[in-house]
Amino acid sequence: MSDRIQEIVTRLPDLKKVTEVWDTAERRLAQGDAEFVADLGIALADRYGSSAAQIWQYRSVFDRLLRLLTMAPGPEHVEQAVRLVAAASPGHRKLARYAASLLAESRTPHELTFVFAGGSSRAAASEELRFCLVHELVLRGVTIAESPAIEAWATSPHWRHHPLAWLPLKLSAIEDAPLLPSYSVDGGSFSMPYGPQDGPGVTLGSVTHLPQVADTTTEEFSEAAAAAVANWAEESNGRSETGTYDLAEPVETERIPDLLATLELKCLNGVGPRKRLALSSCRAEHAWRMLFAAASTGGAYNNGEYGAYGRLAAWRSVAALSGTSTAVPFSEVERNAQACDWYSFDAATKWFERVAWDIGLVSVAPGARRMAVLAATDTD
Repeated sequence: MSDRIQEIVTRLPDLKKVTEVWDTAERRLAQGDAEFVADLGIALADRYGSSAAQIWQYRSVFDRLLRLLTMAPGPEHVEQAVRLVAAASPGHRKLARYAASLLAESRTPHELTFVFAGGSSRAAASEELRFCLVHELVLRGVTIAESPAIEAWATSPHWRHHPLAWLPLKLSAIEDAPLLPSYSVDGGSFSMPYGPQDGPGVTLGSVTHLPQVADTTTEEFSEAAAAAVANWAEESNGRSETGTYDLAEPVETERIPDLLATLELKCLNGVGPRKRLALSSCRAEHAWRMLFAAASTGGAYNNGEYGAYGRLAAWRSVAALSGTSTAVPFSEVERNAQACDWYSFDAATKWFERVAWDIGLVSVAPGARRMAVLAATDTD
């Protein structure tokens, strides 16, 4: 460890601002010393990365160093970024997921073949980084088959046992144009396809006959259906509600709002003439896009699961809501999801926070005698 790195590591907890450290790293990078930037990140991770309550100075500097290496042009920067992630990821559960998102957004597939073809032992990518990077590239429309080194790794036998192996190596029809974050050295941004609905609500009580309902909700269903929004509850201020119901007779679209109001859902407690329910038909593509954004980018106070695991979590929710699970082949889940009728809903009840993170989804299975519901909300 150089004297300058040792000095930064020692002084870091006492710094009131870290811009001087940022500037040092950027100067060394501009001088062609990418190894210094990676060495600094590794030294900081060794000292502060495993702490349960990481100091803010470490989080800020480490993130800056990683962004500098993933976004600076040139293969030497990719190699040093991979070395940094490999050294620091054992104490950081989501680091490989985050780094894969940064690399896929900032680099061409050709530049990333190094990650799959190997390199010097100290810069070898972790298997988890590779797993995540494959699906981050898929989400960005990359044809894996056109990159032999990536395809060879992604289709190798050991890949089959990873949770992400259930996902296809190309985008499905439902996944068309997923909403993905954009990154810069200074930060990032992303779009949110959900939130309070401002359209007119429907008038409840106009339907005189509703089918009898049997609540068939199980713990297994609830966990799977809420997979895409679990991070809102676990890492932010969010909550979710789920339910699945068998109907004695088919339900027509115009009866769904009144039927929802009878299900004793906490999210719809109090709906009526003064607190109206907004319901609109949507496509399976829209439902998946909402769930993917919730899973991959997170809620008010977290960063979600990033692209690869966000994709998997979104499909777990879609599978449950459409009456299947990820225990069956992907093609079957997609087929069932496309066969369902999908609706989004919202209500100005106390349950929904109505800030920016509100989701209400209903799926009705073919034959209209099974209905599933997912509601989620979060706030800052």
